[in-house]
Amino acid sequence: MTVTSTPTLVRRDGSPFRRYAALAFGFMTLISAQSVFAFGFDDVADQARSLADQGYNAPQSNLPDSLSNLEYQKYSQIQFKPQYSLWRGDNLPFDLSFFHEGMHYNLPVTVNQVVGDDVSKLQYEPQQFDFSDSGIDPSSLPDDLGYAGFRVNYALQSENKQEVMAFLGASYFRVVGANQRYGVSARGLAIDTALSSGEEFPRFKNFWVVKPDKGDKYLTIYALLDSPSATGAYRFVLRPGQDSIVDVKSKLFLRRQVTKLGIAPLTSMYLFGPSQPSDDLNFRPAIHDSNGLLVNAAQGDWLWHTLMNPKKLMVSTYPADNPRGFGLMQRNHEFGAYQDLQDRYDLRLSAWIEPQGSWGKGQVELVEIPTPNETNDNIVSYWRPTGDLPTDQGLEFDYRINWTKNEARYHTSDLGWVAQARRSQGEVRQGNLVRKTDDSTMFVLDFVGPEMKSLDSDDGVKADISLGDNGNLVRSSVEPNPAMGGYRLRLSVKAKDGAKPVDIKALLRNGQDQPLTETWSYTLPANG
Repeated sequence: MTVTSTPTLVRRDGSPFRRYAALAFGFMTLISAQSVFAFGFDDVADQARSLADQGYNAPQSNLPDSLSNLEYQKYSQIQFKPQYSLWRGDNLPFDLSFFHEGMHYNLPVTVNQVVGDDVSKLQYEPQQFDFSDSGIDPSSLPDDLGYAGFRVNYALQSENKQEVMAFLGASYFRVVGANQRYGVSARGLAIDTALSSGEEFPRFKNFWVVKPDKGDKYLTIYALLDSPSATGAYRFVLRPGQDSIVDVKSKLFLRRQVTKLGIAPLTSMYLFGPSQPSDDLNFRPAIHDSNGLLVNAAQGDWLWHTLMNPKKLMVSTYPADNPRGFGLMQRNHEFGAYQDLQDRYDLRLSAWIEPQGSWGKGQVELVEIPTPNETNDNIVSYWRPTGDLPTDQGLEFDYRINWTKNEARYHTSDLGWVAQARRSQGEVRQGNLVRKTDDSTMFVLDFVGPEMKSLDSDDGVKADISLGDNGNLVRSSVEPNPAMGGYRLRLSVKAKDGAKPVDIKALLRNGQDQPLTETWSYTLPANG
């Protein structure tokens, strides 16, 4: 684990600055049609390769002050008119709607429609938007404005379509399935995250959306990525459903060596929860979009890192050559765990990355950033290749993103997993039955799983605990948890040097010393 200076907070809107706004939007007119032959991924890769051979040309904002100075509440009043949705009248399973530029969404993206062999650019027009109470006079807007991004609409549970995917800000995108709410989001690429030199935010500048057929259950989207350090070609194949899936094909071209290249980055929010209770009185037991990082680094090797909102930037790394999967997960979907009727954190989804093919040597990296409130995305994870990367050839990374509330699907059935992790002041029960606290920190972990239910006290279940170089184990105990059908591990720890963090790992083993559970990981920050 490495501690560095705090980077710019990433807002939960899929940009470095402001909260994502889910607006209701729709379509536009077609211009500049030109005939091409079988447009596809290779065409975008050729553009990315050509772009990488050129010097970086930083985009310039085209927003007037009236739009750039909007506050969130005013910007949210600018709504796309549903009657202009792309494909709305074609009786297709999907349609597209669009985001207006405004606030820090000050760079237009080019969106093209692909129909057979024809590629047509979609043209922004102010009449496509209802400006409502935003205070913006559409007649005063310049002619060269464009779209900040777009959303994909699909009928998940009824004949009425709903937003299932959105691209807005840098290379951010979000996806939902049935009975889910946006939470964790994805990015095309992360560069130099959590470095004191500052993070680089690549952006998707061009999109090509393939018009679907009437019976299609999927939608194909191509994107061209650009940044000072890299360019990239992407293909997204979206399959909405109870659990939505996005298959990602990417080819990257580096303009220079980068210190950190983050592949398949995920971004989320963690403010507080049972493993880190709120410092202020709050009726909500927890506020977070994700509560842990799950890593399957190799066959049979599963690790669960409980998230935190640290006082200082925390960076944790886990070796993962050719990883089998990783993701930011929201394991608890009980309303009682959150008690929030407005934000419904119990409906927030998890995102699980499944690499396709060989990714080579690397590590999964987790970045936890201090945040004072829930409007910031302060959690980032990605896979980082190790060693120098070639700048004279394309780098290919393909993967699948599963968006789900069925986290049990991403456990291995023969190992138990952490159902909950609670943090408290260390305590002992005295002879008079009164609990006495001490200066240690206690963690209470409940492990559950199919195999855990069949265990009993005669199976020799024991804890395997490691605390790194700076931790002392004060006490620990393991006991069956009949209320949850698993086992409870309690451990109390103290730092040898309070000014340094303690890296904690723990799992349960049976009498034959075989693992019974995934490995739980947590970093107790310096000074508690």
